[in-house]
Amino acid sequence: MSLQERAFTLLRRCHITEKSIGVYIFEVSKDATKAEVKRAVEQIFEVQVKSVNTLIAKGKTVIRGRMRGKRSDWKKAYVTLADGQSIREFEE
Repeated sequence: MSLQERAFTLLRRCHITEKSIGVYIFEVSKDATKAEVKRAVEQIFEVQVKSVNTLIAKGKTVIRGRMRGKRSDWKKAYVTLADGQSIREFEE
C-alpha cells in the first residue's frame, strides 16, 4: 500500500463540535500513529500541522431489553494546525 493510499485509510471521518474550535478532531484507524496522522493531514489538506494528540475512546455498554452489548472502541486524533492555517472544507 502506498503512502497516499495509507493516508486515505487512516482518516475515517471528522468530528465537528462546539468544543473543537481551533482544533480538528478526526476518527482514525486504531493502528495509526501520531506521525502517520500528521503526514496524512498535511498530505490530504495541504496544511502545516503543529501537533497531534491521540486517545482511544472506550465503547459504551448498551442495554436493549434483556440483551447487553458493547460498542466498539475507537481512536480519536486531535490535530492542531500552525498559526494562520485552516482547513477550508470544515470552516463552513
